[in-house]
Amino acid sequence: MPRTFAVTRDILVEAAPSAVYDQVSRLSQMGRWSPENLGATVPGGDVPAHVGMVFEGHNKRRGFRWTTRCTVTAADPGRRLAFRVHAIGIRRPRLKAPIATWEYRFAAEGGGTRVTETWTDDRRSWPTLVADVFDRVATGGKTFAAFQVGNIDRTLRNLKRELEAPTRP
Repeated sequence: MPRTFAVTRDILVEAAPSAVYDQVSRLSQMGRWSPENLGATVPGGDVPAHVGMVFEGHNKRRGFRWTTRCTVTAADPGRRLAFRVHAIGIRRPRLKAPIATWEYRFAAEGGGTRVTETWTDDRRSWPTLVADVFDRVATGGKTFAAFQVGNIDRTLRNLKRELEAPTRP
């Protein structure tokens, strides 16, 4: 079976594109929605992403923790945010290699925003057999593409729930 190198999912959020982008572009806050990401260490603290910004993402899966180094490749307020994951490690991201690219697109739809999240597997140089074995060990039996469908769906549902929640006085 051929490898799937990208997964895209979307959801309609009843909020303006600028408001949704403002939340998602604060990468230190991503752990609020993601089932796997715990947030990020961002230079300058809780600031919106900008092209060229390098940050460290903190992640957890089934009790295992790791850190990634990422670089923002697109930051178009209200429209698009993307970053490339290019290093990984336990406490510090020491192993440098293309790992993945994450992209978020924001499009006005009705009175809300269609949020589209895409994960792209940048491990193209890995032989399929090696990637398949690694993926199934790392995810508990799935390919990363299948695993990321669940992660992305949960992230988008959590984002929608939080941004559509009534504001408290």
